[in-house]
Amino acid sequence: MVRAIVGANWGDEGKGKITDMLAEQSDIIVRFQGGSNAGHTIINDYGKFALHLLPSGVFYNHTTSVIGNGVALNIPYLFNEIKSLEDRGVPTPKILVSDRAQILMPYHVDFDTYEEERLGGKAFGSTKSGIAPFYSDKYAKIGFQVSELFMDEADLREKVERVVEYKNVLLKNLYNKEPMNPDDIFNLLMEYKEMVAPYVADVSLFLHNALKEGKTVLLEGQLGSLKDPDHGIYPMVTSSSTLASYGAIGAGIPAREIQDVVTVVKAYSSAVGAGAFVSEIFGDEAQELRVRGGDGGEFGATTGRPRRMGWFDAVATRYGCRMQGATEVALTVLDVLGYLDEIPMCVGYEIDGEVIKDFPVTYKLEKAKPVFKKFKGWKCDIRGIKNYDELPAECKAYIEAIEEEIGVPITMVSNGPKRHDIIYRTSDLSK
Repeated sequence: MVRAIVGANWGDEGKGKITDMLAEQSDIIVRFQGGSNAGHTIINDYGKFALHLLPSGVFYNHTTSVIGNGVALNIPYLFNEIKSLEDRGVPTPKILVSDRAQILMPYHVDFDTYEEERLGGKAFGSTKSGIAPFYSDKYAKIGFQVSELFMDEADLREKVERVVEYKNVLLKNLYNKEPMNPDDIFNLLMEYKEMVAPYVADVSLFLHNALKEGKTVLLEGQLGSLKDPDHGIYPMVTSSSTLASYGAIGAGIPAREIQDVVTVVKAYSSAVGAGAFVSEIFGDEAQELRVRGGDGGEFGATTGRPRRMGWFDAVATRYGCRMQGATEVALTVLDVLGYLDEIPMCVGYEIDGEVIKDFPVTYKLEKAKPVFKKFKGWKCDIRGIKNYDELPAECKAYIEAIEEEIGVPITMVSNGPKRHDIIYRTSDLSK
């Protein structure tokens, strides 16, 4: 069985916790896209962690963690992340790296930084992790695949020289920076070869055989629907598909194998980076939600930047669940809202005097104003509750209103940051 765990919105929905939790009953966890540009925060028996490249199931001895071909593989970052786990007492995880994954190079990070500087006030709010230049090179066919580390060295050197020649034109004429030396790049690739060699595998074949044997596979996505380059708030998006459908491509399995899509939805909204955000709030109201949010507050797991805050956006979330093909929803950080007397929910967008319920393209989104409906708060701490019926009536009313708006059964409700702070629920929609 294959289950995908993906985000409905801008990212930061709590996918790491849900993956960590469901990995307990899984055999293989696969990262299928993205790179070290976003992080998944996890709290378990070992402590609190922010993972960036490693799948969120690395804390179990029985699992195999896979870096799929769709990932932007920053090799030194990966091995530093493994070491950081070992240094904190986590058993060394079993890891496989796809021989078809492509390598994120240091110059990708440089080019990302240079371009953000060049754009100035028009910048995309990049994490400057090299993601856009990496995927640009991949699709321009001037990237380096892991398998190429093991090709004839003369052929690899020839490719390095060709790529560096092209990059140096940009460095000199667009960014006014010092050129790269092809020998330095080739030597760096040889270092990467030595580092990654023990982990390289034909991941697609590994997964094919595992599924034939009846193994359970989790596909873990990064960011959320609204950051997808095709279906998100383009151009303020990431550079790889964030949709569950891409999980098949980024892992190397047939699309028909994905039987369950757990779409993670936040009980309020947050985002890192630029782009349209209709339900956004500001000032003291935003700061209080930011400080109370998550575990230790709503700050980017990669950058530490304060996240932009907003109330739950039913329009965006319904669209995000539709694009993911959600079969069930995990609702997270519900416990955070216990301080509020009333809780606003964005249930429509007003654009040029018309109220719409369907998520529009970006240029219309920029003009949208939120239409709010308010719900009575429950004014208590719901952490520790395990039974849905024990939640306050106001809390259940809020959950059920979200479910009605998005049209997908909410089967899990997270009411705390720890692995087992979860309420399992059977809704009318799932019957």
